[in-house]
Amino acid sequence: MAEPRHRYSTVSLLLHWVIALAVLAQVLLITAHEATEGVQAREFVNLHKSLGLTILVLTLARIGWRMANPALPLPVGLPRWQRWAARAVHVLFYVVLLAMPLTGWLASSASGREIIWFGLFDWPLLPISGGRPVAGQLMDVHEAVMKLLYVLIAVHVLAALKHQFVNRDNVLRRMIPIIPRRP
Repeated sequence: MAEPRHRYSTVSLLLHWVIALAVLAQVLLITAHEATEGVQAREFVNLHKSLGLTILVLTLARIGWRMANPALPLPVGLPRWQRWAARAVHVLFYVVLLAMPLTGWLASSASGREIIWFGLFDWPLLPISGGRPVAGQLMDVHEAVMKLLYVLIAVHVLAALKHQFVNRDNVLRRMIPIIPRRP
């Protein structure tokens, strides 16, 4: 019988942390965009769009990987509501990480604003029209989903810290293998 896994695969770890860092970079890019004007502001938003579409692709890869490589089991003795909450937060993360770039892509497409992926090639626009009014509505959804993302990140981080420092059950070590294993 195979020994049970105590940490996620290298692919899972890479996808998790690359997406997490990309999301952080997105926040910094849009903040920089809002704090500047003109050409510099457009550069920040173009990078934001490119990175957003990259997050979309990476999230699709992560979902595919997750389907082929199921998550590690939750700790024994975890209350049912915490099991449900853990699964709900992870599913909502996938929904949000798909919805955010899709609504941004749809908004750019509706307004006819080109997307040049990291200055390398034109990303195709989606067949949607409606101009600025539709793009504005899509950006409202984009921003609402962003707020949900912030809540999910807070819940996720707090839960990880609770497992590490209160439960002391090695759950955080699954995603950060350099943390020493607790007996």
